[in-house]
Amino acid sequence: MNSPLVQAVIEIGSTGIRLLVAESALSKKSRKQFTVLDTSENRVSIGHDVFTQGSISRESLLACLHILELYREQITGYGLQPDQVQVIATSAVREAKNRDPFVDRIKVKTGFNVRVIDGIEENRLMYIAVAGCLRTDDLEGFKSGNSIILDISGGATVLMLMEKGRIAGAHSMRLGTVIVGQMLHTIMGSAGDSQRIIGEFVRNAKKTLNSEMNLKKVSQFIVLGSDILTVASVCGRKISPLMWQIDRKDFESFASKIASYSVEECIEKFSLRYQDAGAFQISVIAYSMFLSLTAVDRILVPETSIREGLLLSIDESLRSQIEEDFTQQIAAGAFSLLRKYQGDEEHAEYVKNASLRIYDSMQDELGLDSRDRSLLEVSAILHDVGMFIKPEDHNLHGKYIILNSELFGLNRDERSLVAMIVAYHKGTKKLQDDPEFRLLPRSSRMCVLKLTAILRLADALDRTHKQKLFNFTISFARDSITLRTQGHHNLSLEKLALAQKGVMFENVFGYRIVLV
Repeated sequence: MNSPLVQAVIEIGSTGIRLLVAESALSKKSRKQFTVLDTSENRVSIGHDVFTQGSISRESLLACLHILELYREQITGYGLQPDQVQVIATSAVREAKNRDPFVDRIKVKTGFNVRVIDGIEENRLMYIAVAGCLRTDDLEGFKSGNSIILDISGGATVLMLMEKGRIAGAHSMRLGTVIVGQMLHTIMGSAGDSQRIIGEFVRNAKKTLNSEMNLKKVSQFIVLGSDILTVASVCGRKISPLMWQIDRKDFESFASKIASYSVEECIEKFSLRYQDAGAFQISVIAYSMFLSLTAVDRILVPETSIREGLLLSIDESLRSQIEEDFTQQIAAGAFSLLRKYQGDEEHAEYVKNASLRIYDSMQDELGLDSRDRSLLEVSAILHDVGMFIKPEDHNLHGKYIILNSELFGLNRDERSLVAMIVAYHKGTKKLQDDPEFRLLPRSSRMCVLKLTAILRLADALDRTHKQKLFNFTISFARDSITLRTQGHHNLSLEKLALAQKGVMFENVFGYRIVLV
């Protein structure tokens, strides 16, 4: 076993601030193992403030500072300083009008750097957490069947659809226990009213989810969160060190009883705090509503959270183990979006492969990293997605679709870069004339220029959308790049397309393009 490494992460959520301290080391089989050393959770009403007033109150800010000062003392005992701790904030802080001064005050008073993550990043961390848990338990079915992964927090519902182990859809929905609780408080409603509120939301989401994957063919229903772990401890059973199972009929019976309980009964029966009891009822109702969309006979409950996902994602020694799989999931999510808009998947696959071949052949002179390669892959898959709206100006329609869609694994800034690359994969307008492009940092501008130039070149090679030039080699001379095809092909259309679309490549890289 290698020397252990102590790491800590903090999550600032809608209902509280949570700390996880863990010790990690590689086993003899070079498999990452984590041992939890310490956990803490302190409640604070950020979600209540934001979802009723739009901003985090002064009282909640002071409470957060106090909690984080306690955590700072706690981590010091493990030899850690605030700048060594990853701190994330989720939906409540994300939606707060005063989030910037809130984050700044925390930095000044406690030394913690808070990163406000978007819903897609929550999806990413949840996937990493679940994949890590399933990898540990070595459960069958995750990569062969269809799965739903669900996490309901105070301010959001994060949901992923997995088709044969590949991302089919990823969503962060504005449905949370705090939000529903505030609606009930406004109308002085009961558990029956929460069923109607959540039921309407789930019915509206059903059409979108079914368009991505047939929900009746889901074989695994995987749910995260402290509330579902409470349910599992009452009516489920442990099937491995990190996994619980609840039979569907047992869960439905439990959910039926919960709906009739008063808050006081929930507190007494499940040892909940008063402020948690109402949220617990709402969570169970929401789980039940989503479960009703499927025909599964059990619920799987892993003992993990986005904090474990964050811990795994920042670990350098583990990153190489998960990076390839995660990149594949990003591409699968992009293909799922293309399929939703009835795109030409064979052309997209060809352009993707050609783009990556060109990228890899130029690796030493691009000055880009593996994340940029993934952006090129997604851009190539989605470059014609705008055809669904209208062939004319489909590049601009594609930009609109991408900016208004959820792409698994890409944060908001990365999605914007992909949208810009897609917007300029055709046409005569220069990127440098676009005010939006000029506002980007220099590194992002160069990334977009280089990836757009490569995408244009790859797209030109399939001008006919018949994938004729599968076998071609790439060679470089001092001032030219030669694409040499195998077999006998009429290359007139491809050469014409290269003359039109290869100008950017020649200007960016200085190579003259030769197709033979």
